[in-house]
Order: sequence, then C-alpha cells, then structure tokens
Amino acid sequence: MAITKEEVIDFIASMSVLELSQMIKDLEEKFGVTAAAPVAVAAGPATAEAAPAVEEKTEFDVILTVIGANKIQVIKEVRAITGLGLKEAKEAVEGVPTTIKEAVSKAEAEEIKKKLEEQGATVEIK
Repeated sequence: MAITKEEVIDFIASMSVLELSQMIKDLEEKFGVTAAAPVAVAAGPATAEAAPAVEEKTEFDVILTVIGANKIQVIKEVRAITGLGLKEAKEAVEGVPTTIKEAVSKAEAEEIKKKLEEQGATVEIK
C-alpha cells in the first residue's frame, strides 16, 4: 500500500517543532543535502574600486551550549522563552548544543542569554 503525499503532509503537520527539526536533520544527513534557502545573486559588473557594503547583522541565534547544575530551572526558562511543552523543552535542554531562538534582535538575544545564565547555563549568541 502506497502512502500519499497528503498523508505525509498531514503527518508532518501533526509533529512538534522539535520533532520536525530533528526529522530535517536526519533527512539532510541521510541524503547528504541541506535545507538552506537558495540565495539570489545579483548580476552586474563588479569593479575593483567598488568596495562591498558591509551590512550590520540584525538577526541573531541564541544557542544553549552547557546546561549547568540547575537543569530543572534551565528547562523552565527554556519553556518560558520558547513556549515549548515540558517534554520538548526537556529534550531541547538535554540535546545541547541547542538553538533556543533564531533570528531575534540583539537586545532580545542578550535578554534571553541573561535569563539562561542566571540559571547557571552557558549560552552563545551567533
């Protein structure tokens, strides 16, 4: 019996964000690909005199690198920050290094880092 595309879509729609993220990683690993969005390249003559404009980074990722001694407090803080359920937050904390939030402002990233470090965790902002 063949599985239809609609059944696959319904199955994926029922997954949690954490489960979907892990599934994407597994698929990337199995097939040797990445799910990164393609980047459009602007075509045009480039001159040696024109220096490329350096864009200031406006979006940052907050990555939990070390849990620390207060694992339960860190899980509670991750739940508050992300809105994940207890199981998903626990899995995220136990699976360090884990990206807690993606594409947030520098101020929000610093605030999240501060909250997690107050609980004894080590956090990295990229």
